[in-house]
Amino acid sequence: MPSSLASDAPSATSGSAIADIQAWATSFPVPAAHSVRLGVGRTLKRDAVIVKVTTENGLVGWGESHHGRAHSSIAHFVTHALRPMVLGMDATDVNGVWQRIYSRQLASHGIGAGCAIAMSGIDMALWDIRGKATGWPLYKLLGGASKPIAAYAGGVALGWQDPSALVDEASAHVQAGYKAVKLRLGDTVERDVARVAAVRKAFGEGIEILTDVNAAYSLADARRAMPQLDALNVGWLEEPFPAHDYRSYELARAYGRVPFAAGENHYTRFEFNRLVDDRVVSILQPDLSKTGGITETMRIAALASAHKLPIHPHSSMTGINMAATLHVLAAIEGHGYFEADVSRGNLFRDELVATPFAIGADGCVRPSDAPGIGVEVDEAFLAAHPAIEGPAYA
Repeated sequence: MPSSLASDAPSATSGSAIADIQAWATSFPVPAAHSVRLGVGRTLKRDAVIVKVTTENGLVGWGESHHGRAHSSIAHFVTHALRPMVLGMDATDVNGVWQRIYSRQLASHGIGAGCAIAMSGIDMALWDIRGKATGWPLYKLLGGASKPIAAYAGGVALGWQDPSALVDEASAHVQAGYKAVKLRLGDTVERDVARVAAVRKAFGEGIEILTDVNAAYSLADARRAMPQLDALNVGWLEEPFPAHDYRSYELARAYGRVPFAAGENHYTRFEFNRLVDDRVVSILQPDLSKTGGITETMRIAALASAHKLPIHPHSSMTGINMAATLHVLAAIEGHGYFEADVSRGNLFRDELVATPFAIGADGCVRPSDAPGIGVEVDEAFLAAHPAIEGPAYA
């Protein structure tokens, strides 16, 4: 029988076929009072890509594809490349949909960030539909249980302030309940270390200090910084180098003891294979909205479990990703921190959806018990916040 786009796809059960997929590129400007500076520049706006999947029987699932610094292009990719490929497939067949996109698009053209990011939002929305169809929260579908998940204060914040201002910002989060904070490095080594030292002096060993360089260090920077970060008992050094600069990670491993963390800019389990095999990065940070969705993150978590490596996922821009990440953390072995976005004025966290997490006095958060991911998107917000073109950082 001649093949067609849908000939090898199992028939959908009654009403569960994918009837439509929509993707929105959305933005909001960051006011000067909320703008922060970090290794990739000063924030000008925040972008996101929201994906909506609807079944024939009217179930709706929501997902987030990372903006990839090209939010309009990612939304276009979802709508015009991936949507026709999976329309009519069973929305509950998340593995089948993933494999179809992989075999028809991702594998045949090489593992590309654009496709991995775009398919992540579709996959997330399909898991949301599965939860709503069963009435179960996502963590239960994934084989987990509701449990407290330790969180650190991070997101696009805790940047390059003067040390005293940084201590004041960190203090507000510690008072809110956080037992860990993530500081942005990548300025100069001297200023980076001074900021970390100020936070350590202010709070002692009562909090864990994590650091993120945003790929801004040279090998010489790392050689100077790492012994000092060791002395300050830093929990990890995240992306000191670009994601695929594997040789620098290997060479710098001898410069100190602070663990390397990476993964937010690695796509699918196939790229995580390299991180694991090199035995240099010891903390894995897949982003559900970048690496291939919930389906692929669970595979990466299984790979990590086999090597006794912890998973500390990277959070994306909106409350959809944040809520979904909590469910995954509640379901995997060797789960680590939840990255709580504590940036001021994040409308994608506070207005696009209802508040996706709440920090407790114990420094922990919990996944929602509502069906699916547990958040609903305000489509009026999307209409009121169309895409703003141009760079998000200057």
